[in-house]
Amino acid sequence: MAHAETVTAVPLTQHGHDQNQYLTFILGGEVFALGILSIKEILEYQAPTDVPMMPSFVRGVVNLRGAVVPVIDLCARFGRASTGVSKKSCIVIVETETNGSRQVLGVVVDAVNEVLEIAESEIEPPPSFGASVRTDFIAGMGKVHGKFVIILEVEKVLSIEEMESLASTRTQ
Repeated sequence: MAHAETVTAVPLTQHGHDQNQYLTFILGGEVFALGILSIKEILEYQAPTDVPMMPSFVRGVVNLRGAVVPVIDLCARFGRASTGVSKKSCIVIVETETNGSRQVLGVVVDAVNEVLEIAESEIEPPPSFGASVRTDFIAGMGKVHGKFVIILEVEKVLSIEEMESLASTRTQ
């Protein structure tokens, strides 16, 4: 199994601003964001170990300090073609919580941008249609420097139950 190298540990301060901080990244030419509180670390991209019979959006698994971590291709999860791997590609390690159960997953992104603070007053509700990803995947649209950043709803995008359901319907 491939062993991942850590590029950056995201500094998590204990200030009250954490819930307004977002890690921004590029995916298929668009800027997306995830709440910083769900981000554990950022790894240099290394090809995950393939796991047979997985849906197309699961690239495989990586070894993270002895733990097996599934790696999700967000482009494929959004129903798009997978983007190629470049020098800037990273695996963002995310921790989600569903029904009291914690899950650690890696997500492949084209490039990590920066951590931004986006005030609640600068976040608009998701559009009802016309978005490039499912509207239930979008927590809001953050206004940053006159442009929109798509803030993802991590628990929906990385819903273990939904991904398992998709996996079972594709392998039957």
